[in-house]
Amino acid sequence: MAELSDQEIEAAEARGRLVRQAEPRASAVSYDRRQKRVAVELTNGATFAFPAQLAQGLEGASDDELASVEILGNGYGLHWEQLDVDLSIPGLLAGMFGTRSHMARHAGQTRSAAKAAAARANGAKGGRPRKTA
Repeated sequence: MAELSDQEIEAAEARGRLVRQAEPRASAVSYDRRQKRVAVELTNGATFAFPAQLAQGLEGASDDELASVEILGNGYGLHWEQLDVDLSIPGLLAGMFGTRSHMARHAGQTRSAAKAAAARANGAKGGRPRKTA
C-alpha cells in the first residue's frame, strides 16, 4: 500500500471537518416518560423525537431502561447498555428504527380509515385471491 502524502492527509482531514459541520449529530438525548419518547437534540439546533416502541430492541423496555441512554461516536449513535441496543442518528433521521425485517414487520401494522375500508372491500369480494402455481 502506498504511503499517503502530507497534502493528501490534510485534504482528508479538511473533508472530515466539513462533514462534521454539515451532518447533524446528537448533542444531548433524554427519555420523556410522560410521552414515552426519546428526544435527541442535534448539533444543528434541531430536536428530533420518536416513540420508543418504534425502535428495534426498545419495544418492551421499562421507563428506567429507556432513560439510561447515552450518546456514542461523536454524536453519530445512541446506546442503551442494559438493553444492548445501538441506533444510528443518520438512520433514525431517515426513519429507520431497526433492521429491514423489523421495519417490514411494523410497516403492515399502520392503521388508517383508508386501510380499514380497503380491507372491508376486499373481504366483501371473498378476501385475498389464492396464489396459483
